[in-house]
Amino acid sequence: MSTDDESFHPLGEEWEDELETMLDDTEYDSDLGMEMAQDAMRVTKGELSEAEFHEKHHEDVMEEFGEDERPTKAAYEAAQEEAKGTASKMLDAFDGDGDETRRETMKKMGVGAAAVGLGAWGTVDDGPEENLAAEEGGHSEPRQETTEERDTQWGMTIDLERCDGCLTCMTACTQENDLDQGVNWMYVMAWEDELHGGPGEDDNTDVYSDFNMGSEFNMLVRPCQHCTDAPCEKVCPTTARHTRDKDGLVLTDYDVCIGCRYCQVACPYGVNYFQWDEPSVAYEDIDGNENPENPDQITHAKYEHGERWVDSRAPRGTMSKCTMCPSMQDGKQGEDKVGTSACETACPPGAIQFGNVEDEKSDPSQHREHPVKSRAIIHLTNSVDSTKTAPSADQIDSALSDGDDLETAIENIDGLTEDILAIMKAIEIVSEGTEPGDEENNTILENEQNIIAAVEAFEQYVDLESEEARDDLQLGEGSERDAQFRLEQYTGNPSSFQLLEDVGTNPNVTYLGQEPGPEAHQVEGPTKYEDVDLLDKRQEALDNETVGGIDGVSL
Repeated sequence: MSTDDESFHPLGEEWEDELETMLDDTEYDSDLGMEMAQDAMRVTKGELSEAEFHEKHHEDVMEEFGEDERPTKAAYEAAQEEAKGTASKMLDAFDGDGDETRRETMKKMGVGAAAVGLGAWGTVDDGPEENLAAEEGGHSEPRQETTEERDTQWGMTIDLERCDGCLTCMTACTQENDLDQGVNWMYVMAWEDELHGGPGEDDNTDVYSDFNMGSEFNMLVRPCQHCTDAPCEKVCPTTARHTRDKDGLVLTDYDVCIGCRYCQVACPYGVNYFQWDEPSVAYEDIDGNENPENPDQITHAKYEHGERWVDSRAPRGTMSKCTMCPSMQDGKQGEDKVGTSACETACPPGAIQFGNVEDEKSDPSQHREHPVKSRAIIHLTNSVDSTKTAPSADQIDSALSDGDDLETAIENIDGLTEDILAIMKAIEIVSEGTEPGDEENNTILENEQNIIAAVEAFEQYVDLESEEARDDLQLGEGSERDAQFRLEQYTGNPSSFQLLEDVGTNPNVTYLGQEPGPEAHQVEGPTKYEDVDLLDKRQEALDNETVGGIDGVSL
């Protein structure tokens, strides 16, 4: 990440200048947008209170927009004290001027934190230098809010060293949300910096014996971070940008968004898009989408509980970004898709683990807390190479006989090697015995149990606790420490990090692998965008180029 003493924006002075130029092309106050963005980041860093932030900008927001739906600190405190999160109670505590606006008639309150993501290259803007406001409308049902700590927070753990740069996640996101070319809610980038070169310059992909480390490039996968406390929501005058209490998803109500683009400036990661032109896919042509012109025509709802329009691609004149597939989380695509996302499902090497990051048994939590073991489990159960997949207990039972020695037993099971068996046994040794819960996306623990069952089946025929077997499998004394070392030989021991941790946004995406340095810059990756019918930048599909995709902008 680039930091500059003269810039408040984590992406640097050049990025900040481009954003200010972008605001100058709108009908809204550029200075106010820049100042609010800077102060919103001060709030996340703890340098400014919510109450001070609201009071400082309230009059200017009212003058510029004729309304200020941002909740005051008093509203937060009142809701927490009374333990009631309804919009009506929030409105009672809200410090408004009493002037009725179309937003007030909709009673769209937004209390919580905003969403951010990363992508300094080709991620910000959409088109011609003009501003289009969204049409008035929307549903009258208020959004319910609460300050209570939630049990569900959707998020991800992404293994950057397992990403092979195939761009399948981007393609899946584009198809799921009917996005225009170049509007990339998911972004996959290869990068280099002063410490980490490209293929042939680093040997980090050759360290591990049989583990598919993905691409030889340094990779970064950038969805929206769906932060617990981020600036982009704080600057939204209409609370179109809001956080769902039930699951922490940070979404944009397209019916309420006025396209002021303040959220675009306030996002530390640069993931917001403005929809300048009409989307390339008409609503009536979207398979399985609600028709906003005829709410009774519902083939497959893309709306949040039929109340707020927050899913699929944005209409003209509004902001959009990665949503983490709320229609899936709401069960509108079937219960089997709750706790999944389009990008995770499509990822061939299983680099993306999506789920409830508040649940210690979920895939993203297991991957974050036990990366070495979970890497091995994912590889042995999700390998693109079937010869590197762990056999099942049934396969072992059908292939082995009493009296088989280790070498014979391994030869009798198709695809099994000493390496794979050693990793299976190491997984059993380091396993804490945690059983999968009833929540969604506990596949890592489920597959761990399957591997342990397979090891137990194997040991009915061959003693893997013997000194000879441990030597053959390179498991030392068979201790937990030896098993952990054997796993690290196989998968490496990746570091984990979150982007811009010092900004204080509390993102809900964790990364495994190499973190880009201050001078990181994008380079051409293993797969070209045009090869999979994608565009690196939206500008390539429009007549007039706008901000974004600036070569040399730091990560």
